Amino acid sequence: MNSPHTVLLSTQFCPPVQYFAKILQYETVWVEHRENYQKGSYRNRCHIASANGLLRLSIPLVKGKNHQTPIWEVRIDYKTSWPAKQWEAITYAYGSAPYFEEYAAYLAPLLNGDKRFEYLCEYNAALLKVFLKLLNLRKTIHYTEDYHFSAPEGVLDLRQIISPKLELSSDPHFFSESYPQVFNYKYPFMENLSILDLLFCTGPQALLVLQKNSR
Repeated sequence: MNSPHTVLLSTQFCPPVQYFAKILQYETVWVEHRENYQKGSYRNRCHIASANGLLRLSIPLVKGKNHQTPIWEVRIDYKTSWPAKQWEAITYAYGSAPYFEEYAAYLAPLLNGDKRFEYLCEYNAALLKVFLKLLNLRKTIHYTEDYHFSAPEGVLDLRQIISPKLELSSDPHFFSESYPQVFNYKYPFMENLSILDLLFCTGPQALLVLQKNSR
């Protein structure tokens, strides 16, 4: 892991464009699987564009989660029908997007509840694998087996940088390249939404957009 071309990211649910720009930019990618769970992050939520503006989707977790719970032990709560509602929201938001039907076949089983995962990390990893395939982004993702408060020498630590709590300006190496969005007739360009937005709206051009995002 001691390479100047290595980045360390947090596990995230349907990560934002910024996340994939980093995966593209760095030769070796590690995802943190040994930290403690953190509230208010992209670890179990994402942002998409809807007819009413920015919409947050979140995965309900089994009660008892807190900052002392190891992230790999965090379980997904299926007591409600949230997967079906989640996919319904995504369909309403992107049903008219140019590439929705093409990519929905790959994503629907993971997002509508047909395929379920007990653990959040497991779910996020499965989604990440599909996103990389759809982006035609050939990268091997490594997952940490122990925790370090500070990343090893030579590793860029972005575990806390890609966050809904931070302005994009806090990352000087990311430029939010605009692209056509479903509701651009109604709202200004929405920056750094979930990769779902970029894929459904730009299809095979998504990788080119990500290349422009990296400074």
